[in-house]
Amino acid sequence: MSGTDSDSLLDVTGLTKHFPVRGGFPVRRTVGAVQAVDGLDLRVAEGESLGLVGESGCGKSTTGRLITRLLEPTAGKITYAGQDITHASRRELAPVRSEIQMIFQDPYASLNPRHTVGKIVSGPMEINGLNPVGGHERRARELLEIVGLNPEHYNRFPHEFSGGQRQRIGVARALALQPRLIVADEPVSALDVSIQAQVVNLLQTLQRDLGIAFVFIAHDLAIVRHFSQRVAVMYLGRIVETADRDDLYENPRHPYTRALLSAVPEATASDVPARERIRLTGDVPSPLNPPSGCRFRTRCWKATERCASETPALVRVEGNGVGHLTACHYPETRDTVPGPRPSEGPGIAA
Repeated sequence: MSGTDSDSLLDVTGLTKHFPVRGGFPVRRTVGAVQAVDGLDLRVAEGESLGLVGESGCGKSTTGRLITRLLEPTAGKITYAGQDITHASRRELAPVRSEIQMIFQDPYASLNPRHTVGKIVSGPMEINGLNPVGGHERRARELLEIVGLNPEHYNRFPHEFSGGQRQRIGVARALALQPRLIVADEPVSALDVSIQAQVVNLLQTLQRDLGIAFVFIAHDLAIVRHFSQRVAVMYLGRIVETADRDDLYENPRHPYTRALLSAVPEATASDVPARERIRLTGDVPSPLNPPSGCRFRTRCWKATERCASETPALVRVEGNGVGHLTACHYPETRDTVPGPRPSEGPGIAA
């Protein structure tokens, strides 16, 4: 995960976000911390689409807000276009804000109900001093048309639109400042299934035609495979595997990745054996008190004492492609049969 690549747009190294838990007496005393993101490394190249997947609560959305600097990192480093923006001030972030935009998960909560669609889309241009040819209104109408809405909707209010149309308005707003990077935080999870494909295809077209880099956060692996060129798998605040899309889906090396992929429904011919479903035991540990060593070990069928005492590094293992990194002491192979080792049991307890 080197930050020296000439085409690298975003480099994140050791990114950490701990939310303090306060209680006791006095009430403001810090008694613990929720380790939402803990030592995360990732890189996004110019014009690339990176999918970030994992279970609910693993820290995906927090990562997105850290990248866009909507949250202040506890530790680590965020480098955008060669500039360190980890703890940049509001003044220092001003030139970067327009280049990093976000599409939020909830299209109902992310649009101001008091503003018209025209005001929502043209507002960012006015605030950032952009003066497009023909004026703000003309550009806003063009953006509405680009995302598949009628330009005549310019004077309507958000409550007059469906969920899918509202998300398109959010996409138009994100495009208003001609960004180089868009963080899409589960942009289709709140939409009807029949609308999800339309919005994903719209984002894919924009990514291809405009050359915008995307960090696409989702928990639907089928959608991520359709949209993203590279995929990073996240578990309990850490990246456990990252690879090119086809390499990761066809040759998962981390046990958690393999378990996730086994849960994806797939249509197969009657004479083709279905992929074996891996059922993980137990619940995801609390980020207030995560397990030592490998955080997946309490649910892993391959866990040993080494997994409890030694944190696996995110590195390339034998048999992986150049960009295929895995954080596991006992990476999977194509012939691995999931299940506990007879001498070790289903996992090492926390």
